[in-house]
Amino acid sequence: MILVLNCGSQSIKWKVFDQDLKVAQEGKCAVLNQESFQKSLDEELKKISGLKIEAVGHRVVHGKDIFKEPTEITEGNIADLEKLNHLAPLHNPFNVLGIKACQNIFKGVPEIAVFDTEFYKDLPEQAFTYALPEAIVKEFGFRKFGFHGISHEYVAGKAAEMIKKPFSKLKIISCHLGGGASITAIKNGKAVDTSMGFTPLQGLVMMTRVGDIDSGVVLELVREFTLDRTKEILNKESGVKGICGENDMLRVLDMVEKGDKKAILALDVFVYSIQKYIGSYFAILGGCDVLVFTGSIGAGSKKIRDMICENLDILKKAKVLAIPTDEESAIAEKVLNIKH
Repeated sequence: MILVLNCGSQSIKWKVFDQDLKVAQEGKCAVLNQESFQKSLDEELKKISGLKIEAVGHRVVHGKDIFKEPTEITEGNIADLEKLNHLAPLHNPFNVLGIKACQNIFKGVPEIAVFDTEFYKDLPEQAFTYALPEAIVKEFGFRKFGFHGISHEYVAGKAAEMIKKPFSKLKIISCHLGGGASITAIKNGKAVDTSMGFTPLQGLVMMTRVGDIDSGVVLELVREFTLDRTKEILNKESGVKGICGENDMLRVLDMVEKGDKKAILALDVFVYSIQKYIGSYFAILGGCDVLVFTGSIGAGSKKIRDMICENLDILKKAKVLAIPTDEESAIAEKVLNIKH
């Protein structure tokens, strides 16, 4: 059996798959705060400690340029993985905690890390290059890495199946909209651009993350506050929450229905940022065969999908689909391929 563990700062999800990749058991829990994460993780893993687990797959958000494909975690490379924690502070530290917990419980069982960044390892140079001095880029490894790649690849492939056309011959724009949000342009089965960048902060306005912003604003924040305080503001206090004070989209929609002006503005800004990316990726791809929405907001809210697609004449010839993502199934398949 294959266990797939998907740990984040706000939730823990897991599924156990048999050799036919059918779900044998699954569970999830919300994490109230970072202090309760370890306790919640231990409680979830106790539910499966008696099963015969032959491999564990972990979703890991940031692989930088060190991890470009699914990788078996060893005592040697887990230290390299921990060095990336600061690049995705809402995800990587919890991904690592999940790996360590499984190492203790499932001793000797292969632990495979599957990276959100893998789908973007072959982005065109003009898409991943930042216009910074060459020496600085080389020293720090600055480039666009992209995230949510497991989800984007999965739903794009499912979209191709649904319209019964080869994934390798389609122009697809995929929108993963949840607490984090990103858009990817896919041409002939390959990602050619994506909204997130060196870290998951770039791109769309998200529930608590700022998205695209003038770098000068960041410089001013660092000048006025500490570096750590600036990180906190940009990652946890901005986005939709920064505008209206709420980071749950269902509650935001309820506030909108009641005429709350800040909530209306927050939703408009969120939708507008998505529309801009869809338009730019339509230009990059030279058209769009399929626009696919996923994530708790993307697949879960028809109201928001309709708002995004409203007045977008460029989508008249595109199929618009809502497909729930299943990162765990995608990870299990990659783990099974490694085992074989």
